[in-house]
Amino acid sequence: MSAQVSSNRAFFNQLKKYYSWYTGGFVAFVITLAILEQLGLPRVWIGYVFLFATIGLYAGIGIMSRTADVAEYYVAGRRVPAIFNGMATGADWMSAASFIGMAGTLYLTGFDGLAFVLGWTGGYCLVAFLLAPYLRKFGQFTIPDFLGARYGGHIARTIGIVGAILCSFTYVVAQIYGVGIIVSRFVGVDFGIGVFLGLAGILVCSFLGGMRAVTWTQVAQYIILIIAYMIPVVWLSVKQTGVPVPQLVYGTVLQKVEKRVDELQADPKEKEVRGIFKQRADDANARVAALPGSWEQGKADADKKVADLTAANAPLAEINAAKKAVEDYPKSAADAKEAWTKAAAGAAARSAPPRSHATPYDSTKADPKEAAKDSDTKRVNFLALVFSLMLGTAALPHILMRYYTTPSVSQARKSVFWSLFFIFLLYFTAPALAVLVKYVVYTQVVGTSFASLPAWVSGWAKVDPTLMSVSDINKDGIVQLAELVLGGDIIVLATPEISGLPYVISGLVAAGGLAAALSTADGLLLTIANALSHDMYYKMINPNATTQKRVMISKILLLFVALFAAWVTSLKPGNILFLVGAAFSMAASVFFPALVLGVFWKRANKWGAIAGMVAGLGTCLYYMIHTYPQFIAWFGTTKMDLWFGIAPISAAIFGVPVGIVTLIVVSLLTPAPESQTQEFVEHVRYPYLSGDTVETLAR
Repeated sequence: MSAQVSSNRAFFNQLKKYYSWYTGGFVAFVITLAILEQLGLPRVWIGYVFLFATIGLYAGIGIMSRTADVAEYYVAGRRVPAIFNGMATGADWMSAASFIGMAGTLYLTGFDGLAFVLGWTGGYCLVAFLLAPYLRKFGQFTIPDFLGARYGGHIARTIGIVGAILCSFTYVVAQIYGVGIIVSRFVGVDFGIGVFLGLAGILVCSFLGGMRAVTWTQVAQYIILIIAYMIPVVWLSVKQTGVPVPQLVYGTVLQKVEKRVDELQADPKEKEVRGIFKQRADDANARVAALPGSWEQGKADADKKVADLTAANAPLAEINAAKKAVEDYPKSAADAKEAWTKAAAGAAARSAPPRSHATPYDSTKADPKEAAKDSDTKRVNFLALVFSLMLGTAALPHILMRYYTTPSVSQARKSVFWSLFFIFLLYFTAPALAVLVKYVVYTQVVGTSFASLPAWVSGWAKVDPTLMSVSDINKDGIVQLAELVLGGDIIVLATPEISGLPYVISGLVAAGGLAAALSTADGLLLTIANALSHDMYYKMINPNATTQKRVMISKILLLFVALFAAWVTSLKPGNILFLVGAAFSMAASVFFPALVLGVFWKRANKWGAIAGMVAGLGTCLYYMIHTYPQFIAWFGTTKMDLWFGIAPISAAIFGVPVGIVTLIVVSLLTPAPESQTQEFVEHVRYPYLSGDTVETLAR
């Protein structure tokens, strides 16, 4: 026992030394690049240096951590100290959605965006109290392992495998999508190429050393991402307020933003532009109402224009533009309905007056009754989203797997505390960053002439016009807020340029976003590969497989899953935040009832768990594929009205209750579990009575 404690102490001290040197070396690397930039190093070189240096670093850790040992590959040898596991969990958790999307969502939605902060942080309280220590007491490697042991047989395990693959794959697509955006912007390659370049960085970590390599890489990635996130926002805070602690000046800057919103709401030019968008929305809706005749007339008019221009020997540019309009015209009345309905919705959104950032559930509708109804809908969606994200956090397989890697049950609980602390550092800063950037945009971009727009506007417009675009709708040469499209996914990445910082900081932020996306993608791909190799192949198909064969199969599956995920990502399946939210809703619906009741209710049995998981996941998926436009297009389903006005991202609000009720009812209608299963629950329920013998001195 004492020898083990001494070994853990020495290991912990060794890790502190390594990562202290690593942090110092990384800071020196950034300073060196900043000096080289001032001496004339081209920007594109800075992007390439950050990309290949960081991926090379992660590859080095992956190579040094390579292993064929089963315990090392699946759970990092169960010897990760709490503070380092917390840091790795923080990196695993703070995906592209957190690093890139969180501040952007708060920028776009204001108060309503706090649902993500509350849901994601609150979920870790559930992890600490309901699951982490009990899963660590159980041991083993995966969540389907627990389901198979708790409920017996292969059916519950199989459903767990399907659920783990489904929610992890949806989540990993969002991460690879974020990688594609980052690489394409800062290296200048096509989005699809950027996806596969990022994929290489993902694979070098997880392919060689499994959880062991992923863990130590994620610690390194957390250090990069938190430094990258904090530097621009601290600088922006100093530049605007003179105070280097953005969280302290948040309220002051928010008041300035609200004052500016009032000015924009009263601005005649803003009203003029929004009136134009209102007319466009009405015209699009009228064309939809007049289908199919409006489509036929529009097609005839487009063809006639080409013929008339050609007959009149018009300039070639005009003729080509008319021909392109014919090519882009909807191919059928059904296509026209989809395109024009989307155009009407977009124009209607831009016709609404500027939203208040601080007002809860703010509505921009003019009619008081409509405004009250809209506010009530937003309130319901806010609470539904918090619910879905909290329970999804407590059920995500790639997060829960991290608590199998600690030396003991008590270290698992402490690890949750450290996870929350490291996540808090970013989440406490994101609201301040959103407000600081919004103030800059509202005062230094809006009201500026098109001829003197900042360079970052045109730079980001080249990456993706849906994320950044500006057009002079009323032809006055001045930018109005309604003429500006600014996607939330670029707020963090563009902050250094918005702040006027050297380009090297933009490269640093890109490296941070890349670290966030890669760290989460590593954990997710490992979860999928382990579900297939360990839970399906080893536990169900070939229990006699050698350890080397199990690890090799996991690596091969990981490679194929990664390539398939990259291909799906190249199709741009949806925005990052929705994909992440959908993964959380699916995880909550399929896993939360079975895991929590499996720990705290002895009467929960095999058939109850099976029925509950199927019913919960089925309800969640049914709602999303009938309400989310992209899913409707993919699966060819019929669009249905929202239930109680709740957005598809919060489908767990229906899936979880259905799963819990079904599990309880079916368990009560079928025989109680055997005494051996109930003893298993007793063993897991009291993690400190026995089995908690490995105590590390690291705090």
